[in-house]
Amino acid sequence: MARHLVTSALPYINGIKHLGNMAGSMLPSDVYSRYLRGRGHEVLHICATDEHGTPAELAAKAAGLPVAEFCARAHEAQRAVYDGFELAFDHFGRSSSRQNVEITQHFARRLHAHGFIEERAIRQVYSPADGRFLPDRYVEGTCPHCGYDRARGDQCEDCTRVLDPTDLLEPRSAISGSTELEVRETRHLFLLQSRLQSEVEEWVARQEDRWPQLSSSIARKWLTEGLHDRAITRDLDWGVPVPADTWPELAAEGKVFYVWFDAPIEYIAATKEWADAAGKSEVRDWTSWWYEADETVHYTQFMAKDNVPFHTVMFPATELGVREPWKKVDVVKGFNWLTYYGGKFSTSQQRGIFTDAALETLPADYWRYFLIANAPESDDSSFTWEHFAATVNKDLADTLGNFVNRVLSFSRKRFGDEVPAGSGPGGAEARLGEETAGLLAEYEDHMDNLQFRKAAAALRALWSAGNAYLEEKAPWLEIRTDPEAAALTLRTAMNLIHVYAVISEPLVPATARAIRAAFASREDTATWVTPERARSLDALPAGTTFTVPPVLFTKITAEDLEAYRVRFGGAAEA
Repeated sequence: MARHLVTSALPYINGIKHLGNMAGSMLPSDVYSRYLRGRGHEVLHICATDEHGTPAELAAKAAGLPVAEFCARAHEAQRAVYDGFELAFDHFGRSSSRQNVEITQHFARRLHAHGFIEERAIRQVYSPADGRFLPDRYVEGTCPHCGYDRARGDQCEDCTRVLDPTDLLEPRSAISGSTELEVRETRHLFLLQSRLQSEVEEWVARQEDRWPQLSSSIARKWLTEGLHDRAITRDLDWGVPVPADTWPELAAEGKVFYVWFDAPIEYIAATKEWADAAGKSEVRDWTSWWYEADETVHYTQFMAKDNVPFHTVMFPATELGVREPWKKVDVVKGFNWLTYYGGKFSTSQQRGIFTDAALETLPADYWRYFLIANAPESDDSSFTWEHFAATVNKDLADTLGNFVNRVLSFSRKRFGDEVPAGSGPGGAEARLGEETAGLLAEYEDHMDNLQFRKAAAALRALWSAGNAYLEEKAPWLEIRTDPEAAALTLRTAMNLIHVYAVISEPLVPATARAIRAAFASREDTATWVTPERARSLDALPAGTTFTVPPVLFTKITAEDLEAYRVRFGGAAEA
C-alpha cells in the first residue's frame, strides 16, 4: 500500500472563506483522503491557515486588533467552519508557527549558500501619507492587462496575472487610499529563479503526464514565458523574520519573507507541528513524509488555478535550489472557478455564499455533495440556487434519502425490526449485483484518477440502481401474493443500503453514519466494499436488527428558495 500525503491550498487568514475556496481545494482533498483511508491506505492530510503578508495586517487593522491576536482568533473561527464541514485534516496548522519560522529560515540559508539568493537594491512604492514602504498588496490600482480596477500589487484577482506594484495604473495606498505615492530605493532579497529554469523544466517534464491538463498547461505557460528572479522579502511587521546570522542589515531593518515564499513551506512545517503535537513515540517521524521520503509516499495537492503556478513552478524551484532531498509533489489537481451566477466569488468583496453562512442554512452534506457533483474541473462551474435546489431534491432527497426511508419503513411495517430472510436470490438480484459491481468499479476508477464530477455521477448511478430494482420488484405488490419474494427484495435492498452507507462516506459522511447506525451489526467493521464483495449483496444477514433513521434530506421548497435568494442574492444581484 502507498502512503498518501494529501494537502489542500492554505486558506488566507483574512476572514471566513466562500464556497469557491471549499470547492477548489479543501473539500476535494478531504473527499480524496476519506476515500483512500476507506481503501486501507495510510494517509496524512495536511492543511493550515496562511497567516503572513498584507492580507493579515490589513484585516487586523480593520478589526482593530494586534495582528497576532487577530490571526489566533481567525484561525479558530476557520477551524470551526472546517470542522462543521467535516474536513478530516490530520493537522490544521498555522504558518505563523515556530516550526514554519525555523524551516523557512533554513530554506533561505540553504538557497543563499548555493547561490540562489542575492540582495538587490530596488525601487519600491513609498507612501508619505502612511510613512512607510508599501508591499505589493498595500498597493491597489488598475491592471494593465485586463483593466480590472481593484487589482492588487502582487496579482490581478480578475485575470490572475502576476504583477509588481509599479505595473499598476492609477495606483493608490490600500491603507490610506492616498494616490500621492513615490518610488524610493530600498534593498530586498531575490530568489534567482532564472538560474533554476532548466532544472524546473526537467522536473515538470517528468511529472506533467500525471497532472490534469489545467495544471500542466499553467506550468508550461509560466515556463515558456521564463522564470524571473523575484523579491522574497517585504517591509512588513508580521512574517517570518529574515535571519540575522545571514543578513544582519536586512534583519535590523525588520524585513520579513514574502508570504509566497514561506506559505508553501508550511506544508512541511505543519507536518512537523503534527508530529511534535503527537509525540514521536506515537507517530511516524515527520521527515519520512518530506525529507528523504521513500518511494511509497505519493504526494497529491489540491488547489484552484490561481495557486497552481506557485506549486508547479515556484515552490519546486525553491525545493530544487536548497539541494536537499525534500519530497516534491507528484500530482497537482488544479480546479477552475466556482462562480456565483456567473460572477466570481470574492472574499475581499464579500460576494457569494460564505462557508459559515452555508452551514447556518443547511447541513454540511447538502453542500459537500453539490460542490463535488459540480466540481469546476474542466471549466468554470456556476452556482445558482435553482441548480442547488434541484440537485438536493433529486439526488439526495428523492434518489438516496427516499430509497433508504421507503425500504426500511416498509420492511418494518411488514416484517418487523429485523432484516427479513425470504427466498434465495434470483435473476433480478444477480443483475443488480452485476450492475452494483460495475458502477462501484467505475466510481473507484474516477476517484483514483481525481475525476470528482464523474465519481459523483457514478455514485448517483449506484443510488439510482436501487430505485430501479425496487420499481422492478415492487415489494408492495409482492407482499400480497408472495411474502417470501417481498422479503428477498427488501433484504437485498437493505444490503444495497449498507453498500451506500460505506461507499458514500467520502462525499456525505454524516449521512453515511446515520444510515450505517440504523443497522445493529457488531460484525460490520468494513471501511470499504470492493466491487467483488458488493456483487453478492449479502453483508447484512437475515435477523440483523435495524431502526428507521430520521429523514436524511429535507427537500428545498419554493418558499425556501425565495428566502435564500433574498438573503444571498440571485441572478439580478450577482
